[in-house]
Amino acid sequence: MAGIVLRGIGKRYGQGAAVLRGIDLEIADGEFAVFVGPSGCGKSTVLRMIAGLEAVSEGELLIGGRIANRIPPAERGVAMVFQSYALYPHMTVYENMAFSLRMARRRGAEIDAAVREAADILQIGPLLQRRPGELSGGQRQRVAIGRAIVRRPQVFLFDEPLSNLDAALRVQMRMELARLHRELKTTMVYVTHDQVEAMTLGQTIAVFHDGAIAQTGAPRTLYDAPADRFVAGFLGAPAMNFLDGTLAAAGPEGADVRLADGTVLRAAVPAAGARSGDAVTLGIRAEHLAIGPWTPDAPGLRATLRHVEYLGETAVGYAESSASPAGRLLAVRLSPGDAPAVGAAVVLRAAPQHCHLFGADGRAFARGRTAP
Repeated sequence: MAGIVLRGIGKRYGQGAAVLRGIDLEIADGEFAVFVGPSGCGKSTVLRMIAGLEAVSEGELLIGGRIANRIPPAERGVAMVFQSYALYPHMTVYENMAFSLRMARRRGAEIDAAVREAADILQIGPLLQRRPGELSGGQRQRVAIGRAIVRRPQVFLFDEPLSNLDAALRVQMRMELARLHRELKTTMVYVTHDQVEAMTLGQTIAVFHDGAIAQTGAPRTLYDAPADRFVAGFLGAPAMNFLDGTLAAAGPEGADVRLADGTVLRAAVPAAGARSGDAVTLGIRAEHLAIGPWTPDAPGLRATLRHVEYLGETAVGYAESSASPAGRLLAVRLSPGDAPAVGAAVVLRAAPQHCHLFGADGRAFARGRTAP
C-alpha cells in the first residue's frame, strides 16, 4: 500500500490562467478517498496528475513517501480504471486481463495465477473465455477493474467508472467496489460528480470547486458541518434550502435572521464577528423542516405547497414562500400518508440547532453551543 500527499499542487496549460491552485491533501495508506464536484472543477485533472498522465505545474506529489512529480507513469505503482472500459474486443476476458502482464514479460504460471485470483475476487471466473461483446455493462466494468487488480498496484485510481451503467447496476457496483476495498486493503482514489457515490463510498471526501478543494473530511462531517454554501448545496438530496436575510441579533447562543418577508428565524450558531444588519444566508435541510397547516397565529415561515414527489416510504414537498426568491422552492421531507394537498397554505418550522448560517462571502459561521 502507499499513501498519497499533495502539497501546493497547481496546474496551468501554457501561459494561461491556472486551472488548479493550492491543492493540499493527504490520503492515508489503505484509505478510500473520493474526489467529488461538478464538471470542470479539476477533480479528474488531479487524478490524472497522480497517475502521471498530466504534468504537475507546481507543488509536490508524493506516492508512498517518494516525490513522484517526474516518475514515469509505469513506475508509480498505480493502476487506473477509466470511465470507458477500453477492452480489446477481439480478446477474451482472460486475454484482456493478462495483457499488461504479458507486456511486462511475466511468466505464464504467474500470469495465470494473477488472472484467476482477480477473477475470483470479482466473481467473473465463468466469464474468462467470453469476449467483451458477450458481456453486460457491469461485467465489462468488472473486467476493467480486474485488469487493474492483476498488476497488484499500490494505488487504484477510478475516473467515474460507473457513469455508463444504469441506476440498478450502479448500486450493485458501488457495493462491489466497497467489498473490493475491504478485501484488498489498498489505497483507492475515486472521482465522481455524483454526490451519492461520494457519500456511500468515501472514507474521506474532497469536494472540488473552481480548481480548488472547498472542503475535505468524512462524509458525515461534510454533511453536518459544511464549510461553505457551495459544499452545503452540493452534498445532499434534495439540496439544502437557502434563505437570504439580514442579521437581526446575535449572541453566544445563536443568531436571529430577518428574512425578506419579515419573518425572523433563529439559528443556534453564534455569528462571531458579524454585526446587526449584515447580509447572511440561513441554510436548512429538507429533513429538518417541519410542516403544518397555516393558521394566523402559527409561528414559522408561511408558504404554499406547490408540488409533492412520492418516493415510496417518504416524499418530498416543494413549497413557495415570499421569504425566498421567486422560482426557488423550499424542499421539505414529508410522510406520504400525511402530506398536505398541493396548493395548501402551510407553515414551515426549523429547530435552531439544525440551521446553518453563512456570511455574505459564502463561508459558514462556526457552531457554538447548541441551543436548548
